[in-house]
Amino acid sequence: MSKPDLLGPWVRRFLLEYLVGERHFAANTQRSYRDTLALLIPFIATATKTSVDRLRIGDVTADGVRQFLHHLEQARHCRITTRNQRLAALHSLTRFIGTRSPEHLAWCSEICSIPFKRAPHDGVRYLEKPEMDALLDAPNQRTRQGFRDHALLLFLYNSGARASEAVGVTVGDLDLSSSQSSVRLMGKGSKVRRCPLWASTAGALKTLIGDRPTTAAVFVNRRGQPLTRYGIHDLVARYGRAVACRLPSLQQKRVSPTHDSSYHRDTLAARRRRHQHDPRVARARLRRHDEHLRGDRSRCQSEGPRDLRDPAGRGRATRVERQHRSPRLSSEFVTIRYVASGVKRRSDSALNCARRHITGDATQIILCGST
Repeated sequence: MSKPDLLGPWVRRFLLEYLVGERHFAANTQRSYRDTLALLIPFIATATKTSVDRLRIGDVTADGVRQFLHHLEQARHCRITTRNQRLAALHSLTRFIGTRSPEHLAWCSEICSIPFKRAPHDGVRYLEKPEMDALLDAPNQRTRQGFRDHALLLFLYNSGARASEAVGVTVGDLDLSSSQSSVRLMGKGSKVRRCPLWASTAGALKTLIGDRPTTAAVFVNRRGQPLTRYGIHDLVARYGRAVACRLPSLQQKRVSPTHDSSYHRDTLAARRRRHQHDPRVARARLRRHDEHLRGDRSRCQSEGPRDLRDPAGRGRATRVERQHRSPRLSSEFVTIRYVASGVKRRSDSALNCARRHITGDATQIILCGST
C-alpha cells in the first residue's frame, strides 16, 4: 500500500492546513467538517472491516457515501439540511484531494456527483404580540438573574441576533452614550453589522453591565463566565415552557433562539406589519403616484420643467415631480421593495413623496421618469 493512497495523511492536511491555513474558516465551520469526518471514518471502517489507520482513499466509494448519508437520516435522525451539510464537507475534502493528486480525479468526480437532497421549507414562524410580551415578562426582574434573563430576551427580540452572536457581545460593542444606541454584532463569515437598540433595551443593558470593563462579556452566568449558545437555548426554552402553561397558543410552537434567529426577526416583522395600512389601499395610492410621476415626453419638451402642472390640475408640480419630468433626465427606474422590516430604497431620489404610502410586503413597483 503506497503512502499517497492512505486516507489519514490527507485528512490531517485537510483539517490543519487547508481549513485553517489556506481558507481561514471560522472555528464553527472547522468543527463541523471535523465532526463529519469523525462520523464517516468509523462508518467506512466498519463497512470495509478495516482499521481506521489503514483506510485508503479508494475505500470511500460513492456507494459508501450514499449509505453513510442514509445512515445519518435513518439511524441518527438527522434532518435533510444536516445531511446536505455533511455532504458539502465531503465534497470539499474530495476536491482538496483531487486538485493535489491528479490520479484521484476520477474518484473525486464520483463523490462530487452525489447530489444534495431538496429539503422542504418550513413556513414563517413567529410569536404574536401577546405571546412575545408574556415571554418578556416571564423572568422575575426583582432578582439579579431574572433581570439578566429579561435583558437577554429583550436584546434577542430587538436585534434578531443569533445565539452565537449574543454570547460574543462585549461591553465595548455597545454604544449606549449617544441618542441612538446601537450594538456591534459579529455574524457568520466574520461579517460585522450594527443594529440600533430601543430605549428600553439600552436602559436594561446599561443597568446590566454596570461598571464592567469594555472587554467583559455582557451576558454572563452566576460565576461571571460568558453564557454559551447552549445556555441561551435552554434559557429561552425554559421560559417558553413556563409561558405555554398560561397561553395555550404557545403549546403548538417551539420557542427557542433558532440558529438563523428568524424567530425573533419574523416576530418583530409581523408586529411592524400590523401597524401598516391595508396593502390594497397602498397599491391604489401608489398607482396614483405612478400616474403623477410618469411624465409625457412631448409635454416636457414643449412646456419645460418650470411650467409643468400636475396631471390632476392641482397647480405647480412638486420638486420631485419636476425632477422626474425634466427633459434633462434620462429614463430613470426606481425600484422599491417592500419588506416586512421596513423600506429598502435603491435610490434616494424621487421617492420622498411616496415613502409614506409604502405598505405590504413582497411587492415590487417601478416608478418611471421621463423617457
